[in-house]
Amino acid sequence: MTKKITGKTKLLGVIGHPVEHSLSPVMHNAAIAQLGLDYIYLPFPIEPQNLEVAIAGFAAVGVVGFSVTIPHKQAIIPLLSEITPLAQTIGAVNTVSRQNNQWVGTNTDIEGFIAPLQTTYKQDWSQKVAVILGNGGAARAVVAGCTQLGFAQIHVVGRNMQKLQEFRNSWSNSPLADKFQVHQWEELPKLIPQANLLVNTTPIGMYPKVDQSPLSVEEIANLPTGAIAYDLIYIPKPTRFLEQAQKQGAIAIDGLEMLVQQGVAALKIWLQQETVPVEVMRQALQNHLGLGK
Repeated sequence: MTKKITGKTKLLGVIGHPVEHSLSPVMHNAAIAQLGLDYIYLPFPIEPQNLEVAIAGFAAVGVVGFSVTIPHKQAIIPLLSEITPLAQTIGAVNTVSRQNNQWVGTNTDIEGFIAPLQTTYKQDWSQKVAVILGNGGAARAVVAGCTQLGFAQIHVVGRNMQKLQEFRNSWSNSPLADKFQVHQWEELPKLIPQANLLVNTTPIGMYPKVDQSPLSVEEIANLPTGAIAYDLIYIPKPTRFLEQAQKQGAIAIDGLEMLVQQGVAALKIWLQQETVPVEVMRQALQNHLGLGK
């Protein structure tokens, strides 16, 4: 049965450029239907130069809240009345809600990232070492997440020294500034044998370049058995990176669960309710991607 849209239907959505590939509408509309609520979640392609006018338009038409994806996660900050300390720390917003006629920004990527590590693979992380590949926006949420889990050591590894320095300097006013170290790619051979958690935040291995991995077979061969390999990419399933890691006896987590969990956290904020149908959201994505159970 298709949903009936009326003048009373409340608007949610995702802004990005491009945004037509976003899977957020699939999972959010599935959850909304399950809850029997009169909301609809739509993708809005918004070019960077139109961001400010678009947000003003959203306020004018009464949009309840929206997700923020590339390239707006940082650019949107000055346009919001308030951002949560967490979003402030990371310097990126992925979820915006309308509260008291003002836009409030937060970041649910951290919650999304740590969810499987807190539930399915629960352990005491305080003696553990995290190695993070890449130093872009996604790596910021992962650093914050690993800090929240209490990792003993957090290492961020990048290929470009200048970008690594910029990454490090960008945290200088943050309480997390001294919680992690940055390394050049050449240092990986000594880091991988220590890793209890190895996270790929780079786009290497993402569809359509499915035969690529951020690490060579030789590099990943030193990953300890029982370590967790976590790829933020979810298509293909599994990525080459996770496939290699599993051959080494590692536990694999892909980005689909992070996508689901950051969506769950966002929906709770917009609907102002404590429970949302997680399984329905996960299932909707798996069906959409043809993954089945």
